[in-house]
Amino acid sequence: MEGIPPIDPFRNKLMHLDAQMNEPDFYSDQRRAASIGREHQKLTRLVELYESLMKTEKDLTDNQEMLADPEMDAEMKELAEAELEPLKEEMVTLKERVLVAMIPPEAADDRNIVMEIRAGAGGDEASLFASDLFRMYSRFAERNGWSIEPISLNESDTGGFKEVIVGLKGEEAYRILKFESGVHRVQRIPVTESGGRIHTSTATVAVLPEAEEVDILIDPQELEISVARASGPGGQGVNTTDSAVQILHKPTGMIVKCADERSQLKNKNKAMGVLRSRLLQRKQEEEAAKYAANRKSQVGTGDRSERIRTYNFPQSRITDHRIGLTLHSLDAAMDGEIKEIVNSLHAADNQSKVEALLSGEMEV
Repeated sequence: MEGIPPIDPFRNKLMHLDAQMNEPDFYSDQRRAASIGREHQKLTRLVELYESLMKTEKDLTDNQEMLADPEMDAEMKELAEAELEPLKEEMVTLKERVLVAMIPPEAADDRNIVMEIRAGAGGDEASLFASDLFRMYSRFAERNGWSIEPISLNESDTGGFKEVIVGLKGEEAYRILKFESGVHRVQRIPVTESGGRIHTSTATVAVLPEAEEVDILIDPQELEISVARASGPGGQGVNTTDSAVQILHKPTGMIVKCADERSQLKNKNKAMGVLRSRLLQRKQEEEAAKYAANRKSQVGTGDRSERIRTYNFPQSRITDHRIGLTLHSLDAAMDGEIKEIVNSLHAADNQSKVEALLSGEMEV
């Protein structure tokens, strides 16, 4: 069909997955089975959409031929005429859905997330805003039925957070929130401001796909691991053993700290998980930069220095600068109602990828 890449490669891939799923030991690796199952489901939906598109195209052609047939009676022509516009509209809708379904999924889309939120410019107000963002994403995760696992929480004296690192576990968590990486800016009157002046502060968010050992191989000789006694506010829950762990990855200079658990081993495992996720993200960003260099438009690179969104409290306005979306529902957004923003970002990204698909810049 004109304007649609050939469906045969997708049909062949679906047949290949069918064969894999029929193997006797298919479910011996649950993670692999789940991944293949999701891909099979997506390809099945794509083929069904394509077949619906072909049927609609045939119905449209039949109606047009009926209208052009001089021997066709008036009543039949009237029926054909009434169906013409709905069929054209359905063609457009189905074509868009088929193209979106043909976009190759990113390898990390079905992964869990390691999310890092850090206070930026703005002192105490920035740490309070980082705390607000942490609550926003926590509420969003709860609404989606995801689990939240604290990894590292570094509180400020004012009750905010200088840094928060958490794990968010849920179906396609990375795919859903991957566009949240970047600089988030807040405009509001701080609680410490007596003159009623609006201040501007920032916090950075990094969304990393949870990595596994097979994704990133780390040489133990490249690590410098140190331990210390964990500390906490008011002396409560403070460890009496050296359980806090810090890992330095010497080739990149990355440092990961974890003191959330009372067990040194658990803290080390969590810290290693964060390190692997950071290294995987770094690798993916390098690959994405090569791809982005050939693209005229994209939602965002995930660069932590890119200002992506402004939260204006006096006007109850939230604006995503990448797609020019402005909503006047800031209170709801801060309570985790960010689905409209997330969906709009994915729609813009899909449009960009469909253009790449049609131009041949993206392989199916």
